[in-house]
Amino acid sequence: MDTLYLTSLQPGQVGTIANIKAELGLNQRLSALGFRVGRRVTLVRRAWFSGPLHVRIGTTEIMLRRRDAIAVSIALETTAIDQH
Repeated sequence: MDTLYLTSLQPGQVGTIANIKAELGLNQRLSALGFRVGRRVTLVRRAWFSGPLHVRIGTTEIMLRRRDAIAVSIALETTAIDQH
């Protein structure tokens, strides 16, 4: 597994949250939204012009500012489809 930031995922890619490195307020907000180490996250889409990221954690879909998403490190999951 490769480690990268949530902002580096492409639409449709799935990763596991490896680390959240944020100030206390943002860390609490992300935790309340379901961002916890070990949770799987899917990037649904990226907005244009550095707009927010549309991500899915479990059954919850969230729009997240890119400046907040940079605090989330992801371990990228590779699948058999990616390897073809």
